[in-house]
Parts: sequence; C-alpha cells; structure tokens
Amino acid sequence: MLSLTAKRWTTTTTTTTATKTSILRLNNSRAFRSSPRNQLAHQTPVKEIDPIPAPTQTPDLPPFHFGAPSSSKDQVEPPEFNYKDPDYKPIVYKDYSNGPSALDKAAKLFFLTEIARGMWVVLGQMFRPPYTIMYPFEKGPVSPRFRGEHALRRYASGEERCIACKLCEAICPAQAITIESETREDGSRRTTRYDIDMTKCIYCGFCQEACPVDAIVESQNTEYSTETREELLYNKEKLLANGDRMESEIAANLHADHVYR
Repeated sequence: MLSLTAKRWTTTTTTTTATKTSILRLNNSRAFRSSPRNQLAHQTPVKEIDPIPAPTQTPDLPPFHFGAPSSSKDQVEPPEFNYKDPDYKPIVYKDYSNGPSALDKAAKLFFLTEIARGMWVVLGQMFRPPYTIMYPFEKGPVSPRFRGEHALRRYASGEERCIACKLCEAICPAQAITIESETREDGSRRTTRYDIDMTKCIYCGFCQEACPVDAIVESQNTEYSTETREELLYNKEKLLANGDRMESEIAANLHADHVYR
C-alpha cells in the first residue's frame, strides 16, 4: 500500500513538473516573439524593387569645353570703352577695409569735427524763422472743420434756429444729447430743454451733420476746461451763449467748408 502511494505521488509530481515546464516554455516563447525586435524579425520580408535599367545608348551631344564657348554664336565680346571720352569717369572707391585711417582719427580727436559740425547747424538755424509760437498769446492756424466746443446758433433776427427735430439726439452715438420740446402758438415746435453732456461727447460731428438748419455746430474753441464735472453739463442757455459769442467765427467756417459738402 505504501509503495503504491509513493508511486502515485512520484507520477503526480513528475506530471506537475512537466506541466509547469511546458507552461514556462510557452510563456517565454510568447515574450520572445512579442518584443518589437522579434516582431520586426518575424515580419514578411519586403520585396525588393528592381532598379531602373540604365539606357543602352547615350544621346549624341556636342562636346563641351570648360572655359571656352561651344560655338562662335555663343561668343560675347567685351564692351569697348573710350577712355578718352570726356564723359567717362572711372569709379574710385575709398579703401575702408581696415577702418578709418589714423589721419582721420587724429583729425576728429584734435580738431573736434563733430562739435564743429553741430555748431554749424545751430548757427544756420539762428537766422531762420522760429518753428515754435508763444502760446497762448500766439496760436497756430486751425482747420474750419475742426470740432471743438458746441454751440447753438440763432438767425439774424434773434430767433433760435433749432426746430426740435431731434435728429441730433437720435444720431448721437454716445447718447450725450437730451432734447425736450413744446408746440408754439403758430403750430411750430421749439426746444424747452437742450442738454449736452460734454463728458460723454466723442466729438464725432454727427450732430452737426444731421442738423437740417445748422443750429447745433462745433466751434474751433478748445479752451473750456473746468474744475468740476458739473460745469461740463451744458444746457440750452450755455449753448446759446456760446453761439452768440462765436457767431462770426462759426459763419466764416461754414462758408469756407461749404465747397466740400
């Protein structure tokens, strides 16, 4: 009984060992075949392409000689210069391959040529009219199309030009204009409120272009700075006062610019 059990145990052990050995060999072979190098080695070899056969006959070409033209037609004769011609002037370039000469360096160092050149420019400007002006006592020319401080105009009779059409209020991109109106006894309209917030205005000139009666205009005045923001909120009375004060200037600018409208 004991010998039979030992025989069975030996057979089982041998079978188990053989099974493990076969599994190990299988795993090793898979690992060997799965590596990139072995996969590349086991791939189907690429079929080589036969090279293009060389031509059996070479074309007949004329012989080519280096340094000489192949035929008389290709010969190019150099241009002939008449050195005795009075208009002929040879071009002579100064050699600066080694930088300025020692004589040039000594002249700049001892004679101060750069300072003398600058003083010559200053001396020439002394006898020319000045480029600057004494602002604010002197002012430069301003274009009649310049867009500055706003103003409301009147007719020669003193009647207000504004007809309360509100086109300027509608076209203002900054929404800086506010208008209120009422109907007169004769059926026409007049403004009771005309406000411009100068802190919002972008001075595009659309209000002046849209007005059909040239009531609202932008003058050439740029000197209207204030100490508070409230002073830049213009009402109707302020705009009419600006128009009364600058009417002659505004009329001259409109007359000078009407050619381009």
